[in-house]
Amino acid sequence: MAKEKENTTPKKKAEEEKSVKKTDDSKAEKKSDKKGSEKKEQGKVGKWFHDLKVEFKKVVWPTKKTVVTNTSVVVGVVALSAVLVGLLDEGFLALLRLIYK
Repeated sequence: MAKEKENTTPKKKAEEEKSVKKTDDSKAEKKSDKKGSEKKEQGKVGKWFHDLKVEFKKVVWPTKKTVVTNTSVVVGVVALSAVLVGLLDEGFLALLRLIYK
C-alpha cells in the first residue's frame, strides 16, 4: 500500500504543477490579449461584413414581375378581407338595432 501512495503522489504533483503553469500562462495571455483585443474586434467586424456580403450573394432574389405579382395578391386579399369584415360589421349592427328597438 505504501508503494501505491508513492506512485500516485508524484502523479498528483505533476498534475498540480501543470495546472499551475496553465493558470500562469493564461494570466500572461490575458495581459497580452488586452492589447490585441482591439485589433481582434476590428477583425471580427470586418469578417462579419465579409460574411454578410457572401451570404447576400447566395440569396436568390425575386424578379420584378414576381414582386409585383405577390404584392398585388397581398393587396387584393387585404382589400377583400376589409370588405368582408365591413359587411359583417354592418350586418351585426343591423341585427342589434332590430333587437334593441
